[in-house]
Formats: sequence, C-alpha cells, structure tokens
Amino acid sequence: MVALFQNREQAGQALAKALMGYADQEGVIVLALPRGGVPVAYPVAKALHAPLDIIIVRKLGVPGNRELAMGAIASGGVRIINHDIVRLLNLSQFAIDAVAAEEQREIERREQLYREGWPALDVHGRTVIVVDDGIATGATMRAAVTALRERQARRIVVAAPSCAPDANKMLQGEADEVVCLATPDPYIAVGRWYEDFTQTTDQEVTELLRRAAKDLCAAASHKMH
Repeated sequence: MVALFQNREQAGQALAKALMGYADQEGVIVLALPRGGVPVAYPVAKALHAPLDIIIVRKLGVPGNRELAMGAIASGGVRIINHDIVRLLNLSQFAIDAVAAEEQREIERREQLYREGWPALDVHGRTVIVVDDGIATGATMRAAVTALRERQARRIVVAAPSCAPDANKMLQGEADEVVCLATPDPYIAVGRWYEDFTQTTDQEVTELLRRAAKDLCAAASHKMH
C-alpha cells in the first residue's frame, strides 16, 4: 500500500479538478471540516472561485474511551447518536449530555477563534460542497450533512480525497452527491493515504480562511475592471 497524496494541499488540488463542474457558479460555497479539511478545501474554493467557510463537527467520544464515537455534534446544535453503541455500552442520557455539552463549548471556542468575529456563511438555498481530508467512518461528515439539511442548503456535495468504501456508500444515501477520489479497501485510517499528514494548526486554519477571503475580493475587483 502506497500513499495516494503528497500532502493536504496536493490532495485539494486533485479534488478541485474533480469538482470543476461547480466553478464560477452562482450560489456555490465550500465548507471545510477543521482542522484537516481546511488545507484541502482552500485549493478547491480557489479553483471554483467560491467562498470558503468552516462547519465544525465534534465527535462524541465514549467516557473512558474517547476514541470510540457514540455520536457527533455540529455547528447549529445538531446531534447524531449511534444508538447501537449507546445500547451496547448501556450509556446513560446524563453521560451523553455531559460529553455533548463539553464538545459544544469546543465548537463555540473554535468558531470564535477561526472566524475572528465574521458571521457564518448563510447556506440557505445554496449548493454546499463539504470538504474533509479523508472519511473513515463517515460519522463526522454525516453530522455535517444533517446540520446543512436543517439549515436548508439546496444541494449538498460531500468531497474528500479518500473514503472508506462503507462510509462512501452510507454518505451516498445522505448527500446529493459524493465526490471521492479513492476508496481503498482496507481503508485503515485517513493519514495512511498521505506522505505528509502533519497535524494542521489553529493558526493555519485562520490564515487559510483569511487568504480565501482576500482571494475572493481580488477576483471580484478584477471582474469589475
């Protein structure tokens, strides 16, 4: 098994090529799942001449075993619960609510930090391309799609450089379109398909969002001239 992508930026450039049908279209926006989804989404937004924003989703980890997800929550108060895990581990509503409250605080902290006071883009009636650096279980992306449905996005396109085959299949039933460059089997983990999978920092996320806003302003002013 060899790496499919050099790094997130190169993966984003490859993903942008697969999404060029959405370039220069009215009402298209690109939303990234921070942190790792942002460096992938930036070249996509730039190539499509679309605004870039974030949608924050947090996994709800089982108390005592945070790596195991019992669900996820997303910006806007959306909560998805994996009832099989909850039943299997006999988890109480109190335990679920406590983890959800903690993750909700983290969502709010990150929104404040990354957006620097800018309001979230309005997705109502728009085509939204949701980007991550890879999709292993699909739980996080599913929470993002559910949040966007509740906010009445017109069309939801899930886009990632690589997806686990099961997650890809599940998301086909949730989103209007899934664009995935590779579905390796066995999937193992998102980082397995990158040569360089260095963790994205909060600073990089903020910087890329700033840069995307500048790119759009520059493109608009170029059009006017």
